[in-house]
Amino acid sequence: MIIDDIAEFASALPGMRPLIGLDLGTKTIGVAASDALLSTATPLETVKRTKFMQDATRLLEYATDREAAGVVLGLPRNMDGSEGPRAQSTRSFAQNLAKLTEIPITYWDERLSTVAAERALLEADLTRKRRSEVIDAVAAAYILQGALDRLRHLKDQPL
Repeated sequence: MIIDDIAEFASALPGMRPLIGLDLGTKTIGVAASDALLSTATPLETVKRTKFMQDATRLLEYATDREAAGVVLGLPRNMDGSEGPRAQSTRSFAQNLAKLTEIPITYWDERLSTVAAERALLEADLTRKRRSEVIDAVAAAYILQGALDRLRHLKDQPL
C-alpha cells in the first residue's frame, strides 16, 4: 500500500518497529534502516540493481529481517518541486513493490540528499573509491532521517 501523505503513513505504522529507507538510482539502490524508536537512520548497504524481482526480493528481505513497519522511498523531485522522468520511475517502482508486500510505502522528497551525503563523506575524509561505494546508502539514511524527523514532529503536535 502506498501512502502519499506522511501523516497518514504515520498513523498506519505499528509502534516500536523500524523503517527502511531507500534511495533508488538507475544503477544502485541505497538502503538504510531506522531504530525501533524511529529516532536515528543508519546506512546499511548499496545494492547493485539487476532485474526488478531480484531487487524487490532483496529489499523486502531487509524489511522482513528487521521486522520493518514501513518503507520510505526517496522521491527525486526537480528543484522547482515538479516531477520528471526519475520521479515517475520511482513511483512506478513503488507501485510494483507495493504489489509484493503489505508493508506501507511512502515517499520523501530527496532533493539535495546526495549533495548532503557527499558533503558528509568528504568531511569524514573518505577516499573517492570508498565514497562511491557508500554514497547511496548514506543518501538513503539522509532521506530516512528527514522522514523520521517529520514523523517525530507530527507526534509532538497537539491533537
